[in-house]
Amino acid sequence: MFERTVLVTGGSRGIGRACAVGLASHGWNVVIAYREAEAEAAATVDAVRADGGYASAYQVDVASEEEVRSLFRAIRAEQPRLEAVVSNAGITNDGLVAMMSLHTWENVIRTNLTSAFLIARESLKAMRHGGGSVVFMSSVSGLRGQPGQANYSASKGGLNALTRTLAREAAAQNIRVNAVAPGFTRTDMIRKVPKDVCDQMQSLIPLGRFARPEEVAAAVRFLVGPDSSYITGQVLTVDGGLSA
Repeated sequence: MFERTVLVTGGSRGIGRACAVGLASHGWNVVIAYREAEAEAAATVDAVRADGGYASAYQVDVASEEEVRSLFRAIRAEQPRLEAVVSNAGITNDGLVAMMSLHTWENVIRTNLTSAFLIARESLKAMRHGGGSVVFMSSVSGLRGQPGQANYSASKGGLNALTRTLAREAAAQNIRVNAVAPGFTRTDMIRKVPKDVCDQMQSLIPLGRFARPEEVAAAVRFLVGPDSSYITGQVLTVDGGLSA
């Protein structure tokens, strides 16, 4: 068993799966948290183990305070030391503000932002003696706003502010806090978008294509690893030049 452990929330598919598999291939024990996609989480664990790595998975609602606390208790019992956390869980539920229900607003904020606070709070406790790295999964929507995504953009903008605040609070404990802000990425979210809309979105990207999940995961791997040891409080944009 390797000596260092990383928790990846939303690790059952998409960017989360790419992060889990990529980190495991670079010598990390991987703990995956997922909410509903049990089969996909099991497939991620199998992919890591097939490559000779270590992985385990826990079903957790990361917006539940008690379930997050239970998750970290389980990790402490399973692993000697948690060194990194990738807070990746998130959802979208789009609509114009004038027609958006309070439930739709609150559900996205709760899942994307409140969950990050809960994960961060327990992460800082777990790492306070040995240091470590926390990486939030933000979005370019949190940097520039996106029509029809007021709830999503607000949640990701809040993540960026949380990143900078926690970086200052946690530095004395040698805990680094950063965020990755992907642009359009080939995940399940994109696959549900009509082709003509995808073509229009792609035409806005200077590099002319959507990101692969593995390209976003590479940025995450950099931020949790030793090569970024003097980087904290940053939002690293991975968007093919969209926000340039």
